[in-house]
Amino acid sequence: MITVTATDIQNNFGHYLQAVQSGDEVIILKNGKEAARLISYESSVSFLADSLRGVLKNDYDDKAMRAERIETHESIDRYQRDT
Repeated sequence: MITVTATDIQNNFGHYLQAVQSGDEVIILKNGKEAARLISYESSVSFLADSLRGVLKNDYDDKAMRAERIETHESIDRYQRDT
């Protein structure tokens, strides 16, 4: 992982783009705080797929999720009536 300032990336974008293409990740700082991350296209697709794993495979129980939502809303309604 490489950390650079926004000014540095602006002045040397080609260098950092090559680093990303070879597998590095670049964190861009603006006023000393992390503002952005530059990663390769392949990494971003992999990250998205990993975050959706389970949802795409129907790895959940619809009935249990629905019952949980109903129970949550009923308890909120009860609380609001009692206060």
